[in-house]
Amino acid sequence: MKYIETDIKGVWIIEPKVFDDARGYFMEAWKKEEFEAHVGMVDFVQDNESKSSYGVLRGLHYQKGDASQAKLVRVIKGRVVDVAVDIRKSSPTFGKHVMVELSETNKRQLFIPRGFAHGFLVLSDEAVFTYKVDNVYAPQQEASIRWNDETLGIQWPIDPKDVVTSEKDLRGRSLCDAEVFE
Repeated sequence: MKYIETDIKGVWIIEPKVFDDARGYFMEAWKKEEFEAHVGMVDFVQDNESKSSYGVLRGLHYQKGDASQAKLVRVIKGRVVDVAVDIRKSSPTFGKHVMVELSETNKRQLFIPRGFAHGFLVLSDEAVFTYKVDNVYAPQQEASIRWNDETLGIQWPIDPKDVVTSEKDLRGRSLCDAEVFE
């Protein structure tokens, strides 16, 4: 696997080696020793999966305090643009984001450490999105930042009128009003 650190320290793009032949393909999606050698120790405790259609935007989600989560995300089917926003107040990249296309074709993964808000937008007719987390979901600690908060400057690649999101995500806060990490 190839590990590429992004412009925000701690956020990694991971490109697996894919072996194609007449039968299809094979790849290692995650290998503990290799991951820890590049990224560090992360104790993943749960795998999650979602299925969404074109224009669905999930995020920008995070869990507060001790319930925060690191995530290793990838797309099994379809294509999305994935965004991680640094919400660590003491970070030199506070309020900055990384945007990466993840697809069944490029098979890239994105590692997002604790202290980030995360979201993705579906660009294909349908997408199956999967991710590992290092902490279980704690609904009482859930929070979100509005996907279209102007202070973030995220250039989502579809017309905002075509974005489909949940009522809960529509109630997300702006970064300046959100509970963030120190």
